[in-house]
Amino acid sequence: MSELPRPAGYLASGWNAGIKDSSLDFGVIHSRVPAAAAAVFTRSHFPGHPVVVGREHVADGSLQTIVINSKNANVANGSEGLDLARNMCRWTAASLGISESLVLPSSTGVIGRLPPVDRIQAACQEASQRLVTADFETFNQAMMTTDAFAKRRGYTLSDGSVVLGLAKGAGMIEPNMATMLSYLVSDASMPASDLDRLLRFCVNRSFNRISVDSDTSTSDTVVLMANGAAGAQPLEFSEATAQLLSSQPLEVLLGDPLPLPGVEMDRLERSNPWPDHLNEASLEFFRAVLRCCLFLSREIVRDGEGASRFFEVLVVGAASESMAYKVGRSVINSPLVKTAIHGADPNWGRLIMAIGKVFDEPIHPGQIKIYTGKQLLYAGRESGEEARPDLQSLQAHFREAEIKIKIDLGIGLHFDRFWSSDLTADYVRLNADYTT
Repeated sequence: MSELPRPAGYLASGWNAGIKDSSLDFGVIHSRVPAAAAAVFTRSHFPGHPVVVGREHVADGSLQTIVINSKNANVANGSEGLDLARNMCRWTAASLGISESLVLPSSTGVIGRLPPVDRIQAACQEASQRLVTADFETFNQAMMTTDAFAKRRGYTLSDGSVVLGLAKGAGMIEPNMATMLSYLVSDASMPASDLDRLLRFCVNRSFNRISVDSDTSTSDTVVLMANGAAGAQPLEFSEATAQLLSSQPLEVLLGDPLPLPGVEMDRLERSNPWPDHLNEASLEFFRAVLRCCLFLSREIVRDGEGASRFFEVLVVGAASESMAYKVGRSVINSPLVKTAIHGADPNWGRLIMAIGKVFDEPIHPGQIKIYTGKQLLYAGRESGEEARPDLQSLQAHFREAEIKIKIDLGIGLHFDRFWSSDLTADYVRLNADYTT
């Protein structure tokens, strides 16, 4: 893995606190100055105790430190669990000489067991001694539970500022704000309100479009901090900008001149979507955060527990954003689709089944066309086309590590895109033995 760019003004480290075994299980990221901050958390009705505290602490748009433990999620542990989450902030803040309200806690691992309080306390109190350099690599390793590999990405921008993203996640992945934790840190300068708007936009187009097993974790967290230490001009991402960009495909948002694969250009807006007031530096920062989120979210899917294949579902021709979203989500969460992907079986019956169970949208089956690779796999009777796929070629595509499926609903102009992994016997074995 290539050398990560390091944003100015941050320290980071990961180490072993002895929570479960001898692997790295505790980490801290610390900004030398308070940073503008935004965060998005799980929508679960059983949020982890650190999530409850994190929501409180980021509410005013300012953070300085992130403290995390793995191997135990600290969920559903009653008042003891909530006290521990608050104490993680208090102990870490005391070690670093800052306000505890500037500390955001995270925990990931087994649910329903109280972490070893004495070991958590000792690790928090070591923070000032451990934070010697910007060792984001060991922090990233300390986040991991069932992950097979570390997930990180960084970009250096034209003005010298840096955007760095770190993530963990492999199972219990169905973010709607998967377990999925991601921290993005930057030395750029942006008001907290704009940072919050930008983060929610990027999360919605990335982390909220992935699934491994359709289970939403109790601990999902994405945090974005910007401490301004690069000394560059303040950036902006207004509500008007977010609204203007919301209907644009990723290719446009990322500056790719190509349209969506397989979608006619006359079905996309030809006009320049970028508002005149959005300066180049703000645009570059937005794209860096979006690229980090896209890369990290896709890496989480590729590392899905037991996964052997990665697949993308592109839905086009929908009558509404809601229709495109529901169809895509139904397909990537279907166990029958996911097992067909695993078995390299181009069975279009599984796909129309998943589309057909979106009961609350006015889908017209006769107009649907389904493509995989470059072939028309299925065509409804009213679509005006006839599917004559080459089975040998289709099976060869389905044996590849990455598979692309396009569903054209043939009704309107709305589209959406999702990513998922196959469902394997290894996933069942891993999760059957997880707590032991």
